[in-house]
Amino acid sequence: MSGPLVVVGDSLLDRDVAGAVNRVCPDAPVPVLDERSAVDRPGGAGLAALLAAAQGAEVALVTALADDPAGARLAELLTAAGVRLYPLRMPGATPEKIRLRAGSQTLLRLDRGGEPGPCAEPPEAARAVIATAGAILASDYGRGLLRQPTLRAALAEASGPVVWDPHPRGTAAVAGTRLATPNLAELRQLTGDAGAGDPLSTATRAGHELRRRWRAGAVAVTMGPDGAVLCHSGSSPLVVPAPSGADDIEDTCGAGDRFAAAAATALAGGAVISEAVTEAVAAASAYVAAGGAAGLHRDAPPARPNRSGPAEELAARVRADGGTLVATGGCFDILHAGHVATLQAARRLGDALVVCLNSDAGVRRLKGPERPVNPEADRARILAALDCVDAVVVFDESTPHAVLSRLRPDVWVKGGDYAGDGAPELPEAELVRSWGGRVVTVPHLAGRSTTATIAAARPRGGNLIKGAA
Repeated sequence: MSGPLVVVGDSLLDRDVAGAVNRVCPDAPVPVLDERSAVDRPGGAGLAALLAAAQGAEVALVTALADDPAGARLAELLTAAGVRLYPLRMPGATPEKIRLRAGSQTLLRLDRGGEPGPCAEPPEAARAVIATAGAILASDYGRGLLRQPTLRAALAEASGPVVWDPHPRGTAAVAGTRLATPNLAELRQLTGDAGAGDPLSTATRAGHELRRRWRAGAVAVTMGPDGAVLCHSGSSPLVVPAPSGADDIEDTCGAGDRFAAAAATALAGGAVISEAVTEAVAAASAYVAAGGAAGLHRDAPPARPNRSGPAEELAARVRADGGTLVATGGCFDILHAGHVATLQAARRLGDALVVCLNSDAGVRRLKGPERPVNPEADRARILAALDCVDAVVVFDESTPHAVLSRLRPDVWVKGGDYAGDGAPELPEAELVRSWGGRVVTVPHLAGRSTTATIAAARPRGGNLIKGAA
């Protein structure tokens, strides 16, 4: 694959709440679910991207996220899975689907997010990654992202093969789509086919009709445990059966996403359509045999309470007011004048400043076992006391990518010691630009550093003086 697999489409946050039912509610004839666990995972286009990344593909996701706790959680899950995120700003709320389950039985599904509104224009970085994609998966969940004119133009002009996974409430594929991948029920709704005859004849008839309407290269109709039917330019369809035992499954959630992502990845690798569909049937069958979406729970980061922290709340307020959010990061082990100069300069670039602070474990990885001198709680408290700092968020990862994906600052600032001719680009630069943010450096005070401060406090040849003021 010469470029990444780029997934473009509607994402949502799925949450499975599992528990036990041992009694009936006293004020209504409904079961009472005692919650035992809750697991979050990306849904929609986010799930397709997650599944592709889990197979080792380089994956980028162009999607819409609101400035709310669900959007922050989605960004956290996707970034942790290695997916490069290119978000468009979404008005309102990020959609959520919450399933209440007792054992293998779903008792209720609660949907949040309401009706979708028009998304913002995609940033230049999103258009650029589509243009350089090895393949593109358009994952339509009917919330309108794939109707966005600028995105549709970028998809139509892309050089990589486009696979279109449709939705009955969605939009038609762009011209030049290589492969569309509806399931049989979706296909009947898209074409208005009444379904006369057996499933194979319906898939063949309606598949050719959709291919004609959309002028697509081919249509692969997924048939669950019966595999897939490929309608192409030939007169006879190609029937790709599923492996034996594929009918012994319970959870098929995400099977269509796995199928479409596998087909797009195969096409990017040079496979012809028939080979891509055959590989996709095998991949989707293996996915559901391994437990489907439930099999993802083992590796998912633990669910956080359905609320945002102070930094996320600040970011949402600033953007709601039309302001500019600035962020910077570092260890800030022993606060010195150089740090203060950088923080003050950063704050002047916007309406609020968030400091992304390396945890104690993160500082040890970067600086060695004798650091930090001050624990993270003390470092965070000192930073928060500065007038130029509006919020502090501690992160434990080696890079601030996950916390930046949650905050999505308009400006990311580093001290001027990172600038200069020949200096490498900051590793966070591409991520920040993916949502239209800017990366800048600000002047620093020469000769000020934590390492120098520690060295000056040590007796010659000794360790840092314990209890020194």
